Amino acid sequence: MLKRLTTSQSPFRPSPLRLFFSYIVLGFWSIVVLFPLYWLLVTAFKSPIDVSSGPKYIPWVDFTPSLYAWNEIVVSTGVTFVTRPYSNTLIVGLVSSLLALIIGTCAAYALTRFEYRPKPAVIGMFILCIIGGLIVMAAGVPPIIAIGSAVILFIVLANTIGKRFKGTMNNGDITFWLISQRMLPTVAVIIPIYVLYQQLSLLDTRTALIITYTTVSLPLVIWFMRDYIANIPLELEESAFIDGASRYLVLWRIILPLAVPGLIATFLIVLVFNWNEYVLALFLTRAESQTMPLLIAAQNATRGPQWWNISLLVLMMIAPLIFLAILLERYIAKGLLVGAVKG
Repeated sequence: MLKRLTTSQSPFRPSPLRLFFSYIVLGFWSIVVLFPLYWLLVTAFKSPIDVSSGPKYIPWVDFTPSLYAWNEIVVSTGVTFVTRPYSNTLIVGLVSSLLALIIGTCAAYALTRFEYRPKPAVIGMFILCIIGGLIVMAAGVPPIIAIGSAVILFIVLANTIGKRFKGTMNNGDITFWLISQRMLPTVAVIIPIYVLYQQLSLLDTRTALIITYTTVSLPLVIWFMRDYIANIPLELEESAFIDGASRYLVLWRIILPLAVPGLIATFLIVLVFNWNEYVLALFLTRAESQTMPLLIAAQNATRGPQWWNISLLVLMMIAPLIFLAILLERYIAKGLLVGAVKG
């Protein structure tokens, strides 16, 4: 009997005893993972006295469910109290994630299928010319003259001094430079971003958040999609080129349909980052373009953390993401496994 329980009939199927213990471990881990969601759900239906009087786990046993938080958030404070931050989060998150996915996928395809050899010295000249143009513009020179002079100066320098430099970068260096932008903490760049949007009169607007979130998300999209596109056989594109297809037609008709799992997985990952972003929204928004993370943080008022309100708002915030994850689960699984097997 013991031998039958510990012996496996197939190398691809564990023994009954090992299978039994595996289910126990998985069941325990599922409880650990899902318990925070359950705690949010029950706390959203508690009254303040039930929250402050100690942990209560089971409705109608430990406590009587209450709609206190729902009445305070949805009814007492007015509809716009939740709908405006919710719509801001929805619009900014979806638009910025889609823009980052479109631009990043095109960049990832270019880094995968083309070979670039830029010279760091020429890039430095370009940056210096741009800085010089901005300084001249700030001194009162008309923008057209300042920008035109900077462009002409760069062309002259690139075709004279720039040709003497031999050092070049490759696609790997460019990709690493792009992903290295995510290594900087947000607080290191938030002040210049704030000043820029202040000068452009874009503070407290959805446009500012969309531009910033798209820029911040681009390195992640390029990094993920570059690996996925690299696993698509090059022979498919070569066959299409022989049949007369253009590069854009190949990207639209061949690469993108084959990359759907990677596109969906990348989109959902980026959407989660943009949906939950807090620091950038804290500095760049006020009341008009406030997002849900700021509204949730604001529930820690002078009376202390309003845990019943926080739980309700968090549930409202994460519900669309959970629904999308369940709906797109099979695509996400395929997309996240890219590059797991080589050769």
